[in-house]
Amino acid sequence: MTREPYPNTRRDDVVDDYHGTPVPDPYRWLEETEQPAVDEWLDAQGDLFTKAMAASSMREGFRDRITDLVRSGTVGAPAWRGDRRFHMRRTPDQEHAVLYTTDADETEHVLLDPMAMDPSGLTTIDSWQPDKEGRRLAYQISVGGDEESQLHVIDVVSGERVDGPIDRCRYSPIGWLPGGEAFYYVRRLPPSEVPDGEDQYHRRVYLHRLGTPTEQDVMIFGEGLEKTNYYGVSVSRDGRWLSISASRGTAPRNDLWVADLSASSLDAPELVTVQEGVDAQTMLLFGRDGRLYVFTDRDAPRCRVCVTSPDRPQYENWRDLIPEDPEAVLSDFAILDDLERPVMLVGWTRHAISEISVHDLAGGEKIGEVPTPGLGTIGGITERPEGGHEAWFGYTDNTTPSSIQRYDARTGQTTLWAASPGAVEVPEVNTEQVVYRSADGTEVHMLVVSRPGDGPRPTILYGYGGFGVSMTPGFSATILSWVEAGGVYAVAQLRGGGEQGEEWHRAGMLGSKQNVFDDLHAAAEHLIATGVTTPEQLAISGGSNGGLLVGAALTQRPDLYAAVACMAPLLDMIRYEKFGLGATWNVEYGSAADPEEFAWLWGYSPYHHVREGVRYPATLFMVFGSDTRVHPMHAWKMCAALQHAQAAEDRPILLRNESAVGHGARAVSRSIDLMADQLAFLAEHTGLAR
Repeated sequence: MTREPYPNTRRDDVVDDYHGTPVPDPYRWLEETEQPAVDEWLDAQGDLFTKAMAASSMREGFRDRITDLVRSGTVGAPAWRGDRRFHMRRTPDQEHAVLYTTDADETEHVLLDPMAMDPSGLTTIDSWQPDKEGRRLAYQISVGGDEESQLHVIDVVSGERVDGPIDRCRYSPIGWLPGGEAFYYVRRLPPSEVPDGEDQYHRRVYLHRLGTPTEQDVMIFGEGLEKTNYYGVSVSRDGRWLSISASRGTAPRNDLWVADLSASSLDAPELVTVQEGVDAQTMLLFGRDGRLYVFTDRDAPRCRVCVTSPDRPQYENWRDLIPEDPEAVLSDFAILDDLERPVMLVGWTRHAISEISVHDLAGGEKIGEVPTPGLGTIGGITERPEGGHEAWFGYTDNTTPSSIQRYDARTGQTTLWAASPGAVEVPEVNTEQVVYRSADGTEVHMLVVSRPGDGPRPTILYGYGGFGVSMTPGFSATILSWVEAGGVYAVAQLRGGGEQGEEWHRAGMLGSKQNVFDDLHAAAEHLIATGVTTPEQLAISGGSNGGLLVGAALTQRPDLYAAVACMAPLLDMIRYEKFGLGATWNVEYGSAADPEEFAWLWGYSPYHHVREGVRYPATLFMVFGSDTRVHPMHAWKMCAALQHAQAAEDRPILLRNESAVGHGARAVSRSIDLMADQLAFLAEHTGLAR
């Protein structure tokens, strides 16, 4: 990858004033995506990237090996409706997972195949929800990665569409009423009814009756509330109880209401407050035994399960069933009641490793554990809605493709229910969990994956550190390809994530965001001090909020890293709220409109901390033209700033700008190309290619 001249990039004298602080923005013009000058600049950056990748000695090798490994395919846990089940599966040669239904006689039918809908591969399934009887299916699809979901309803047996499309349904839950003739859902107001620039917000909860125009849908909830609210809605299996939740953006708290639909109209349910204005997250499950199960982190940052009566859902009536564990985070539960002694299965993560315990349903005391295949990650635990003695859960670890396990509470045995459909040869690797101390003395855990051997090696350090998201073990073609080629891959469980519960999350958000960056720097220093790698062999990688992480890291400690892979990042933290879904994240980061919060953001905003004449790491930005969450302008402006400032001729700053894909799901072949480009770039600049 020989150094090519960078495109000429205009620098403008644009300076804003925030609370008396001048904030320069010389590349503001790159935000104007409709301007020909921006297209010309992107074309020139694309040519530069193409030339660099053509010189790569390892790209094709990585691409071939990643292709082999993703041929494992994927399999999803079943959702049961009586004797019919619904499940996703991707076979080795498929670009997208397909949704199937299987009848009581084990006859399997394809319900949704994205490639059959759109052979270009640009259409993705965003979500799906069968009705309570399993006769109809509501599903949401989007095109080109924009995540602008359209809602459809089909007949499960015939496959014929019976309703839809309904637009503006991005991230909408579906609360089916019994009988499959109506459901509650969430939809944004039309753009004509909201202020300019706010068409991604202003959600409302509606009741929709199949076969009626959406103009006749009844607004149930949301009028006059916070514009960035996300709403949840669900209906109990018997159709009696409605629950509605509201969260301001991605805030780690929600308001919650319930209504007895047997005592009030479906069109105007009488909502009773469960919690409002409380700094906690709470979810409800209306049990088959008449009890209301409350999953909450209220007074329990690592979460607990409480019980009460549905007609007394308020906090003062909650009684602990599964108390908070001081060392593990409670993540999930399921109820198995077709037993002489009904039980609750409780999922936990302990330092990001999953386990499942068995508890007496009546009193909550622990009576056993569910055998699991290994030290890895367990997906959602599911049971039959009408009850039973079986549960299903997903499992994966660093060397095991996804599988679905079945637990039988009558025998206490766990068996393989469905394996990934493709057989792959996985390299033998070692996974070690290490503990290190951050700048303030906090203990942080990190998983280090490598092949046997000694001496410092090219290493990728990955992190996220935000929104309460936990970094747990999982089968990854990227990790295995890198390690098999001779590298080391480390995943740090930084503050801001959820590995140690909600307190861990809050220790890395808002005014405490610097803790996340300090945790990453300390992880790098630990890897160097213990002989795993050296600064000349160390790369960092992250996407989205993790892109912000590595963007801050490369500006704060350019001496510590040789290379950076920065995907779909947030980098201009002064203007991030003005683009994409940015306004929904000010509960995580803060807002530049507030003087105190501006000071937090100004203290680390990567774009504003690029300095001329610094030897920065080789950096590859990867962004997506249809990304409606994080605007590509973040990477475009940062790329321009680094190319202008970079003092190291041997450490290029490159931009990979991909069209017709977005922040989330995409076709497998596009993911393979992306992973191969990233690994080839990092290999070149950490010495793995030599």
